[in-house]
Amino acid sequence: MATEKKFSVVGTSTLNGKTKVRFANDSMRVKILAKNGHENINLVNLPHEMQKWEIGPYLNSIEFAKGDAGIQSAIDYIVKKNPAPKQEATSPAETVVEETVA
Repeated sequence: MATEKKFSVVGTSTLNGKTKVRFANDSMRVKILAKNGHENINLVNLPHEMQKWEIGPYLNSIEFAKGDAGIQSAIDYIVKKNPAPKQEATSPAETVVEETVA
């Protein structure tokens, strides 16, 4: 089962040549990432707290990658790994028909 954790800050950073999407609840995460050697740190505040499955489409809608293939592939990866939850199919109540023998 997927986690229901929500995040208010999201962005990307590069560590050892690999760009990844970073999730946080405080923009001060920049300091920790920089301290640990991350480069090209770019975090943005989300308009409201979101779950991971909502964040990928949001980043695409605001054109966060701006043509950077590394950032776009990182966004595509989180979209793939965090699909939107499926709506439960609600079937009409089953009707039980009883036959009466006369």
